[in-house]
Amino acid sequence: MAMATTAGGKSRSMSREEKKVIFASSLGTVFEWYDFYLYGSLAAFIGATFFSSYPEATRNIFALLAFAAGFLVRPFGALVFGRIGDLVGRKYTFLITILIMGMSTFLVGLLPGSATWGIAAPVILVALRMLQGLALGGEYGGAATYVAEHAPDDRRGYYTSWIQTTATLGLFLSLVVILIIQNVMTKEDFAAWGWRIPFLLSFILLGISVWIRLSLSESPTFLRMKEEGKGSKAPLSEAFGQWKNAKIALLALLGLTAGQAVVWYSGQFYALFFLQNVLKVDAVSVNIMIAIALALGTGGFILFGWLSDKIGRKPIIMAGLALAILTYFPLFKALTWAANPALATAQQNTRATVTAAPGDCRFQFNPVGTAKFTTSCDIATSFLTRNSVPYDVVATAAPGTPATVKIGDTTIESYDSVAAGDQAAAKGAAFNKAVNIALQAGGYPLVRGAATVADQKLDAFVAANPELSLDAAAIRGSEKKEIPIEKAIKDKLVTAEEAAGATSITAYSVPSAGAFTMVAAPDQVNWPMVIAILLVLVIYVTMVYGPIAAILVEMFPTRIRYTGMSLPYHIGNGWFGGLLPATVFAMSAAKGDIYFGLWYPIAVAAMSLVIGLIFVRDTLGTDLHAK
Repeated sequence: MAMATTAGGKSRSMSREEKKVIFASSLGTVFEWYDFYLYGSLAAFIGATFFSSYPEATRNIFALLAFAAGFLVRPFGALVFGRIGDLVGRKYTFLITILIMGMSTFLVGLLPGSATWGIAAPVILVALRMLQGLALGGEYGGAATYVAEHAPDDRRGYYTSWIQTTATLGLFLSLVVILIIQNVMTKEDFAAWGWRIPFLLSFILLGISVWIRLSLSESPTFLRMKEEGKGSKAPLSEAFGQWKNAKIALLALLGLTAGQAVVWYSGQFYALFFLQNVLKVDAVSVNIMIAIALALGTGGFILFGWLSDKIGRKPIIMAGLALAILTYFPLFKALTWAANPALATAQQNTRATVTAAPGDCRFQFNPVGTAKFTTSCDIATSFLTRNSVPYDVVATAAPGTPATVKIGDTTIESYDSVAAGDQAAAKGAAFNKAVNIALQAGGYPLVRGAATVADQKLDAFVAANPELSLDAAAIRGSEKKEIPIEKAIKDKLVTAEEAAGATSITAYSVPSAGAFTMVAAPDQVNWPMVIAILLVLVIYVTMVYGPIAAILVEMFPTRIRYTGMSLPYHIGNGWFGGLLPATVFAMSAAKGDIYFGLWYPIAVAAMSLVIGLIFVRDTLGTDLHAK
């Protein structure tokens, strides 16, 4: 039984009202994070439904806007709803945020695609996404402030730690719902309409959350402040326009939330990205492993929230930052050996060298996927980075000379996609194939799928792939299939000119002659070790995140608390954390090392550790009613 403390120092049981406050606030926040993560998890299906029918430039604009809504808009939500929360009340404000988030998510599930509504569909989608970002910016501060102002001073870390579980539980819930739906329908059905179901299910959660929140009373601390006439008339200017308060917000950002954010994103989101995109573990397995680690580690939020009531908030957060700084490199290297030992071995034995002209290589920071890197060096390094190949860049080539990639004894010339013009696609295919063949020979775990080849192109295909020692006559003697001409043109087996007058084409399936794919062999993935490493990373998350709500709430006076704590929290998590994957990729591409990008979270965590240790005061024992 959880215990609280009376004014006389005697312990008492947590009251029914306090339990309801925690449950209602936490449930609603889980729901909002669930909504927020659905968009990221299902981005590929959403993009195919709303953006794929538009020119590349238009798609890029929508991608930029959707990204901005997801991360950059959150601090603006903190300002808007933080101000309302400090002026009108905590309960009223986070009722508004949950309604905005819930209805926006539900409408995404109903919104027709661009094939039906044209340009209006993606415009409305981006607007709904922006509403989600704004609502999330106001939700966390409201829930944390509301719970904290109901909690006894000596139990505030424990009470607010339940709010800290919500982001992880929201991610966990979204993964579980998506996995269940994917497993009960075909891939085609899920891509066509099944992805909408998780969004539609959110309406049930919305109804439950709103019903419970309506039964809550306003924060007693806020009511007392209003009765005493001590409320702020201008929370924004008072929180950030007066140095005594702005200084607190700056310290909260640089000394706490920036470091907390990069540890949180590294331990949950980047770990998922690293397993799936760098180590090439299949997406379903990655989701299951992350879900197991989250299920095992989520109790850490409560543990460290409780412990912060005993020894302080600051020591636990600083310890979590220090552990991350000291162990990220060995942990992620161990993750490589556990998840894809063949790749780890190949990286040790085979390293590429990119020789390029000075200035041909750029820093490939591309947070929204819209930038174009077209030089021969950028194309080479981007390809190697995406395939997790370590390399060195030697800028000794003559100006105007295409970059080359050397793997073992093989040297492959890259190309400039702008200079190549109409030949860019052909040059790209040839470059990718040559590099993949060299990597496969160097021990990288590449598999080559089957190729479907039209009969009229078979002889040319055999001639273009001498490394396969194919026999055209033998292939023609194997099983063949007739493919309708529309599908053949769509799949680029023949061109419209080549298919003129035909209703179908004859084609053959040639094993191990198609596209290369870097893989983590399922039978070589060490599941227990991967989950154990992920669990350690999640524990770091719980250390820095479990006590953060309590310390942020206690840093600001009641009259500007909602506004003051929300902005540094969402700048830290929305910007420092949200930009982590793109920054890590760009740094790794610049250095030719899949681990080099880890210096970003380590550097930010180190900044917060130093500033936090020197300038941030521990707030344990703060009386909120006196602030």
